[in-house]
Amino acid sequence: MKLDQLVAGAPSIEITGITADSRKVKPGFLFAALKGVAGDGRDYIDSAVKAGAVAVLTDDRPGEWSVPAVKTAEPRLTLAATAAAFYTSQPAVVAAVTGTNGKSSTVDFLRQIWTHMGRKAASMGTLGAIGPSGVLDLGHTTPDPVAIHATLDKLAKEGVTHAAMEASSHGLAQYRLHGVKLAAGAFTNLTQDHLDYHLDFNDYRNAKLKLFTDLLPQGAPAVINADSPELDVFEAAARKAGLKSFTVGWRGRDLRIAEALPRGTGQDLVIQWGEGPSAGNERKVHLPLIGEFQALNALCAAGIAMALGDDVNKVLDGVEALTGVHGRLELVGQTALKAHVFVDYAHTPDGLNVLLRAARPHVRGKLIVVFGCGGDRDATKRPIMGDVARRLADEVIITDDNPRSEEPAKIRAAIRNGAPDASEIGDRATAINEGIRRLKAGDALLIAGKGHETGQIVKGVTIPFSDFDVARAALDEVGGSHG
Repeated sequence: MKLDQLVAGAPSIEITGITADSRKVKPGFLFAALKGVAGDGRDYIDSAVKAGAVAVLTDDRPGEWSVPAVKTAEPRLTLAATAAAFYTSQPAVVAAVTGTNGKSSTVDFLRQIWTHMGRKAASMGTLGAIGPSGVLDLGHTTPDPVAIHATLDKLAKEGVTHAAMEASSHGLAQYRLHGVKLAAGAFTNLTQDHLDYHLDFNDYRNAKLKLFTDLLPQGAPAVINADSPELDVFEAAARKAGLKSFTVGWRGRDLRIAEALPRGTGQDLVIQWGEGPSAGNERKVHLPLIGEFQALNALCAAGIAMALGDDVNKVLDGVEALTGVHGRLELVGQTALKAHVFVDYAHTPDGLNVLLRAARPHVRGKLIVVFGCGGDRDATKRPIMGDVARRLADEVIITDDNPRSEEPAKIRAAIRNGAPDASEIGDRATAINEGIRRLKAGDALLIAGKGHETGQIVKGVTIPFSDFDVARAALDEVGGSHG
């Protein structure tokens, strides 16, 4: 395809591919040299040209190179539009979900609901792109626009008609979803996270709002968590953008949970829809997953399907068939005394709060939590998470998460400011083993922070590490079994 077909006013040069990663450049590629927080893509233009790049897309700072350069004031936005023009196919229905917590579960649940209804469906996000042909690692919750459009193109050509994708604040702020033809959007919640990247909480909120204000077409449904303190802000933004507000949750106007009763490894829900309870708009549903937050994420997914016109009873049939999302309150196994061990991705104060509260009704004995905080990320949340663990768990073991370039002991010390009586075991494997060793009949261990991840980042090196593998080995040592 010619470059001038992708970018108006650009030279008429044949382009065989697009990338913002100089290591992925091949002959005939357009290289997007973007300025980031930690580096500048312009530093890699020469190596990209040596690898075969025939043109460069960059910002409007001065600079000349041996190949033509397309300069724009918003090169990230131009890259998204270019990627959308290069990869022309997308599933007919694409829904995007934003929020601090719950995105991964909601898009996965929506994929499962659609699949249960007989649709060829896929989901995209932290867990990768999951579709009929398997799982594709995307690297980020919301990858760069080239990866997004290439993946959507691939899914569409495989016959996928319905796709659900996560929309992170980074992705929204950096125009990564521009060019995606969205049919619906959803907002789960907004709590402290990513303040190492965003200027302040308002900036973080405004990034999330872009899904409604900038990306959804007029008349599209905007599914909003009615229980969030941000309801009024997001609903006002939806109305101003000409979207159809559809609220879900305990206080949902359009879809709500009237009752929830924990049942072993699941829960019975009374779900209502429409304006108030009456004959014909209430149904009892058994959700085979524990935790209030899982019920609310499932409700959000159901709300997106309903808001797009799907039959409510077929949608709720899909809810009853849901399976857990990898690394989200996932049962690893149990000890010989029937004490359960779970792994979860909770890595924010609200996420940890929700996780511990969700698990409590299912625990007869002590609730033990093992967790840490990531390095080179928002440091203010560390003592807050310590305090959450102190208040809601019976025993707390502070350990390392992904310390990255920071000194692990300093991160643990910051957490201890909120949980001064907690145990501290820096080595994560040793901490998990200690947590399992402490379990007695009726107890439960929650291993939080890393979820599905299979590596631990220390001083720039990713060391193979899985909470699941370590926990399974520890259960084997105490005569336990795997879930």
